[in-house]
Amino acid sequence: MNLTELNQLDYCLNISCTERPGSPAVYILLYVFAAIVVLLTLGGNLLVILSVFHFKKLHTPTNMLVLSLAISDFLIGALVMPPLLIWIIESCWILGQRFCISLSISLTFLTCISIYNVVLIAVDRYFALSNPFLYMNKVSVMRINVVIVTNWCVWVVYSFALLYFNGIVSSWTKCPEVCSLFLNEVWSVIDLVFTFIFPSSVIIILYSGVFVIAKKHATAIRELSKQTRSQTHTESMKSERKAAKVLGILVSVFMACLLPYYIQSLVVEAQYVQKSIVIFCLNSTINPVIYALFYPWFRRCLKIIITLQIFQTNSGLLNVIS
Repeated sequence: MNLTELNQLDYCLNISCTERPGSPAVYILLYVFAAIVVLLTLGGNLLVILSVFHFKKLHTPTNMLVLSLAISDFLIGALVMPPLLIWIIESCWILGQRFCISLSISLTFLTCISIYNVVLIAVDRYFALSNPFLYMNKVSVMRINVVIVTNWCVWVVYSFALLYFNGIVSSWTKCPEVCSLFLNEVWSVIDLVFTFIFPSSVIIILYSGVFVIAKKHATAIRELSKQTRSQTHTESMKSERKAAKVLGILVSVFMACLLPYYIQSLVVEAQYVQKSIVIFCLNSTINPVIYALFYPWFRRCLKIIITLQIFQTNSGLLNVIS
């Protein structure tokens, strides 16, 4: 056995799984809680997906972006959260290297998709508020769908490039009880720039602009209400401001969930950041709650779906917006 192998063996022994310190009842409760979180994530996002797909009135450019985010959140709940929660409960990795590779690929891809879905939502809201007439003429559902598909394709390519050129075989630790993807220095910088620094900067800059514009609109609405009885333009401006406010809350929660992972990943070793990854993934659970609290159309859709009215003829043509 050479020196490298001895060092690897010592490293693996130092981080090997320890015996469970708690009682079986504690672990059962932890697994029940984990199952509830996963089911809430899957169920909440599935309701968003069904709502936007089924009801024709919801086929707007902004809602297509919300749909894309809900799909990525659903996949995070299905592919990432279960092994990640098992990893935390067990205090070490027990699912083997193949599941480790699968988790790393899914986590890399879906994290990027979620981040850039939020970036696209920020761009959409800024464009809609800063130049509403051009937005109505230029931004269509078809064009947004092309942007969304392109976004997904780009991050599929990026994820596999990241894993392939970084060394998909040699970059994973050989310890059976550890799941960690070690990036070389070049890819660490590339990944940090493209998945955190650039999108975070875009989101902060655009939403700063959104809130400035929304404040101007609020002043304009008050002046318009005093000078005219016309409701069409006033209601349109109020609607855009409300959409910006709701999506601003969504973006703020997203950033709050994203920051702990990137801050911790910069200061500790890769295998110790799984708890902050879970915090980021919990954003996928929170998003449908935000829709339920602030979107009346989602509450109406939820009622129609739960009462099975969705199976009635032409239910997709119901006006769930007004």
